[in-house]
Amino acid sequence: MSLKSRRIVTRTGNRIYYEDEFVPARRRINLTSGDMIRFLREAKEWTQEELARRSGISATNLSLLENDRVDIGKKRAFQIAKAFGVHPATIMYPGIQARDISQAA
Repeated sequence: MSLKSRRIVTRTGNRIYYEDEFVPARRRINLTSGDMIRFLREAKEWTQEELARRSGISATNLSLLENDRVDIGKKRAFQIAKAFGVHPATIMYPGIQARDISQAA
């Protein structure tokens, strides 16, 4: 490919980036439902007790969920999602959500 036919995507300072230099990012992490619950809880700076109060699920069960000791289940996913104000799929299928986002990008 000649330099004239290469499409410029962006410039940063003195560096020019061409379209053919970019490759799709590889998925680097696998999130579990427990990881997502912990991530959202910490992002809101809530304790497990605070999430328990807001979701109606005991702090003990939240700890078990965050540590992937028990399966989330549909009912608990809905309760936690409602407490966070997110769609239940964000809690139940965090890996799928990440894959869909990367495919759409």
